Amino acid sequence: MSGGVDSSATAALLLEQGYDVIGITLKLWPQDCVNRAEDKCCGPQAVTDARSVCNKLDIPYYLIDESGEFQKHVIQYFADEYKAGRTPNPCVMCNQNLKFGRLIDRADQLGADFIATGHFAGVEKSADGSRMLLKRGRDRRKDQSYFLFSLRQDQLARILFPLGEKTKSDTRDVARHCQLKTADKEESMEICFVPDNNYGGFLQQANLVQKHRGEITDVYGHVLGHHDGIEFYTIGQRRGLGITTAKPVYVVELDPGTNRVVVGDESALDRAEFIAERCNWHPFEQLTGPLEVMAKIRYNHPGTDATITPLEGGKVKVKLHTPQRAITPGQAAVFYQDDLVVGGGWIMR
Repeated sequence: MSGGVDSSATAALLLEQGYDVIGITLKLWPQDCVNRAEDKCCGPQAVTDARSVCNKLDIPYYLIDESGEFQKHVIQYFADEYKAGRTPNPCVMCNQNLKFGRLIDRADQLGADFIATGHFAGVEKSADGSRMLLKRGRDRRKDQSYFLFSLRQDQLARILFPLGEKTKSDTRDVARHCQLKTADKEESMEICFVPDNNYGGFLQQANLVQKHRGEITDVYGHVLGHHDGIEFYTIGQRRGLGITTAKPVYVVELDPGTNRVVVGDESALDRAEFIAERCNWHPFEQLTGPLEVMAKIRYNHPGTDATITPLEGGKVKVKLHTPQRAITPGQAAVFYQDDLVVGGGWIMR
């Protein structure tokens, strides 16, 4: 329970469905949480709101410290990816390792059969009962299945998503009906541990990255200026480059080997093919041949038709039917067929 309306409504719905419910908030930040994100998913206000909802619903509530695991699996990953010239997706890693990793361990300790969250997504068994399937949420504007693609079969088998068939408006109506204080609470769209969206500032403040001077070049290798570290840039970035050019340029490559930021025309951002690694599949164990899918290359991407072909080592080649802009290494590529999440992987450099 994050202290928001979605997880609050989830708890209320589960009670209506006859479940015995236990509310849990994972405390992901150590003692400096107040300074970083006081109203986010584990700050003091969020904890107060979650506890208030549990009191109203008359269910047990626990605040569990997982800050060490969060530092290891999310924060360090976040820094390492930027250092490697990739743009991280911490929400996927948090879901995989904390919300549906450590939380299942806690459920076992409490004797709970399932874990439930306020994600807008669905999970169900395949027709033959052999696989757990991940589905998109009914509310397309709020669908969060993209962030859940990496969940394993054993994790999906323990998960309930009561909001999968509801809209955001439905969710608020549930909370109002139950007179929960979170019913009209504003939602946050930022990464929870970077509340001001200043990723570079966070990396420096947390002493995870130090400035290290490097070259900004064009695609031909001509030096146009200098930067303080590739960690402070991402593919497709136009503003804040610190250089003057005759026409707009964009970051088209980040090279950790040479510590170079490469810029080019907007057309240089368009690509029709890439490789995704560490793939995870839901309807089947392994992809055995070419498959037509809709591919999303980032969370807010509308998706585009693509053909995926298996490669060795758990990789796939992704051929987009229409070239897309700013395909970013480190981001998740998630593949769909209608409402079904076929699977996904991580975009390689």
